[in-house]
Amino acid sequence: MLSLQTSLAFFSVSVLLALSPGPDNVFVLVHAAQQGARAGWLVVLGLCSGLLFHTAAVALGLAALLASSPLAFGALKGVGAVYLLWLAWLSWRAPTGLLQSQAAEGLSPAQTYLRGIVMNATNPKVAIFFLAFLPQFVDPTLGPVQWQIMQLGACFGLATLLVFGGIAALAGRFGQRLRESARAQLILNRAAALVFAGLALRLVWLA
Repeated sequence: MLSLQTSLAFFSVSVLLALSPGPDNVFVLVHAAQQGARAGWLVVLGLCSGLLFHTAAVALGLAALLASSPLAFGALKGVGAVYLLWLAWLSWRAPTGLLQSQAAEGLSPAQTYLRGIVMNATNPKVAIFFLAFLPQFVDPTLGPVQWQIMQLGACFGLATLLVFGGIAALAGRFGQRLRESARAQLILNRAAALVFAGLALRLVWLA
């Protein structure tokens, strides 16, 4: 069991990391502005669920295996990039009007939630980051390391939920006015497509 001091220190660092600009919070921002705060929150929940996958990977040692295999690392990055490019294509072709893009695309809550999971789970850099970050707060004298890793992952997920949830709420409120204009919605959809494409390129080419 982690100490209260360690938990608070880790949570504070996690909040700061969640606030720093990155592909995940940009992903939330775009979805909430384009489809509304509800869609943004569903994406946030999906991203946090993906964090559980990465936490389990670190606890079981899978992330270390991924880090040591350039082929597996590259393949997972490729899958993530293709998925983002597909989202870019959907956004570019999304119809405009007074209805929200989510309704126009026919996305169900489960599909929107799944987008967040796929976005996070197919990003091997998150696994490598967790592999380097979580063990720094582990104390072998306090019990099983795997259990401590799971606790840290849950704490990081809570920090992410709170920060990204705030981003979704603010972006959803700001985007509401844009979604009421067909022209503004067209610009928003095209901007979202460019952001998704940029995230795909970033995932593939940046270290």
